[in-house]
Amino acid sequence: MSIAVVLVSGGLDSAVTLAVAMRDGHDCLAVTFDYGQRHRVELECANRVVASAGVMEHRTVAIDASALAGSALTGGGSVPHGRSKSSIGEGIPDTYVPARNLVFLSLVLAIAETAGARSLYIGANAVDYSGYPDCRGEFLESFERTANLATKMGVEGDVFFVHAPLLDLSKADIIRLGRDLGVDFSLTSSCYDPSSAGAPCGTCDACVIRAAGFAAAGVECQ
Repeated sequence: MSIAVVLVSGGLDSAVTLAVAMRDGHDCLAVTFDYGQRHRVELECANRVVASAGVMEHRTVAIDASALAGSALTGGGSVPHGRSKSSIGEGIPDTYVPARNLVFLSLVLAIAETAGARSLYIGANAVDYSGYPDCRGEFLESFERTANLATKMGVEGDVFFVHAPLLDLSKADIIRLGRDLGVDFSLTSSCYDPSSAGAPCGTCDACVIRAAGFAAAGVECQ
């Protein structure tokens, strides 16, 4: 069985992505990044998600928070609240973390090459999160080309593949897919500005999108 390295943040999308990778027949090495994010409850959620899924290995990788500063998620301002769903995705939001997916995928690529894994899975979504430049298909395609140019495995013919199975799905479609794959959404957190106890705020962009997705999917919100 082939190994896949899967980015698991503890959010809804990454939990579904992990389930897809396992459905695809991979042994999964889950990677979670601790980059000083204010919504640190997602680290606990990532632990719960991977424990429930039964992955072969789970690594939490710490990144110096100063390297990704300047975002509302890393102490560089306030998380937006109360925006309408129609206004979410207009422009690049304050919750954009500088080059986050580029940094994450680069580190995941190094882990994959060390582990002899050719498949990288990321829960990027360009429908509900269209304001993030590093969630676009063009970026992921470009990174896949770079991965095969910049690595020993790639140069020697072991081609890397970057899988973003949720890229073109609506949040409702992602929730339906996760339900069909047996994902326990109660283990996940999407909130950008949770309480100190980890309770979701209900009004940040991520909470609004999550609630609307469950409603559109006809699934009880978790």
